[in-house]
Amino acid sequence: VQLQASGGGSVQTGGSLRLSCAASESIFSFNYIYWYRQVPGKQREWIATMTSIGSTNYADSVKGRFTISINNARNTMYLQMNSLKPEDTAVYYCRSLISGTISWGQGTQVTVSS
Repeated sequence: VQLQASGGGSVQTGGSLRLSCAASESIFSFNYIYWYRQVPGKQREWIATMTSIGSTNYADSVKGRFTISINNARNTMYLQMNSLKPEDTAVYYCRSLISGTISWGQGTQVTVSS
C-alpha cells in the first residue's frame, strides 16, 4: 500500500492542524498505524499508534494534545494536533503495518512559530 501525507503548514503557538494520510487502497485489515516526526539532525521520533481494534497510544510529548484516528472506509488516517508548540516543528510521517509489510508516507512539514 502507498501512503500520501498532507495537511502540514505553518501555525502560531496554540494553534491546530489536522494531518491526513491517504492510502492507495483500503487498509481495513491493518495491524497498526502510526505517526512519527523528525527534526533535521535528529532521529525519527514515534508519536502515536492505533491498533486494529482502535486502541491508541501516544508519546508523552504529545499526549492530551494529539489524536490519531482513521476514517470508516479505512483508507485515510489522521493526526489532529491541538495546542501546538514550537517544539512540535518537524516533518511528520505516517506509517502502516499490514500483515508484516511496513509502508511509510513521504512526510509533511509542520512549522509552529512563537
